[in-house]
Amino acid sequence: MSEPSFPGNAGPEDLGDRLRQVFASLIELHRRTAQPVSSEALAHGIPLSPASIRGSLAELEGLGLLERSRVSSARVPTTAGWAAYVRSMVAPATLPPGLMEEVERRLSRSTHDVEALLNEASRLLAALTRQLGLALATSLDEEPLREIELQPLDRTRALMILNLGGASVRTLALQLDSPLDRDTLEEVARVLRERLQGRTLAEVRARLTGDPELARDSAVRIVARAAAEGWAHPVTTPLFATGAMHMAGHPEFARSSRLGPILRVVESGPPLDRLMVGNVEGQVAVRVGVDEDPSLAGCSLVSYALPGSVRAAVGVLGPLRMDYALTLAVVDAVGSRLAELI
Repeated sequence: MSEPSFPGNAGPEDLGDRLRQVFASLIELHRRTAQPVSSEALAHGIPLSPASIRGSLAELEGLGLLERSRVSSARVPTTAGWAAYVRSMVAPATLPPGLMEEVERRLSRSTHDVEALLNEASRLLAALTRQLGLALATSLDEEPLREIELQPLDRTRALMILNLGGASVRTLALQLDSPLDRDTLEEVARVLRERLQGRTLAEVRARLTGDPELARDSAVRIVARAAAEGWAHPVTTPLFATGAMHMAGHPEFARSSRLGPILRVVESGPPLDRLMVGNVEGQVAVRVGVDEDPSLAGCSLVSYALPGSVRAAVGVLGPLRMDYALTLAVVDAVGSRLAELI
């Protein structure tokens, strides 16, 4: 898998070996127990003197990576601490072959049905990570077309590349009625740019079948027909969310007063839908601490925006102390396989 991206988070602290060892040990203890960690607890697993451990904890607290518990002198990682840990100390886990086979088996049952695929993806993510699994597809209809390119794939297949501005790019594989060479495709792309550039994708889709200017040239007509057939209507689905029982099992969210607001935000869609599809496509993104909504404070989002003609994404929402190594690997595996099927 590619390197994860970290939108919205500060860079990792440059810690020396001693601070790094103490910090990693505290993180791991807190991740397993959900409890504040004392210097005495750390002393059992670190070959440092008690005074050195206490001094390291004070330094990490001064850096903003740790904070004291409200009820004791023990410490817990801050959101910035978790972000630094994920950036500098976490590598995606290697998933066993059996798990990869389960991903393939469960997703292949729902092929060619986008809504069924996304629903199954959310269930799969929840089951494999024991967190809240998320999946959605949104419409691109209101986004303006900035650029359009055509590249040959073989004699009767071409790739239409739609640049929507910035880093947002969508691709559409076209099955052509007749073979077209590279030079012809470049000329067709020039005509399409003249007729379609600057219009919203809803207008683009309508003009592919209704613009008489596009029907005059046979090569343009072949490409327009193939694009219209492969992109007949916008794809949009609700935000599928599965695994509320897993969230309720975490001590952080055990109280209904804490879990209820989170589930209401998930049910409404924003801001999670925007955060999930707004990342670099084809790459896992980690947002440690979702601060766009107060109800999501204390949550992290690991997501994967799918490349291709459908603007879709999958992800996992869980506590700050989630198992990031496993979650990164699972979200990447499900997202990349889903991208091949949609």
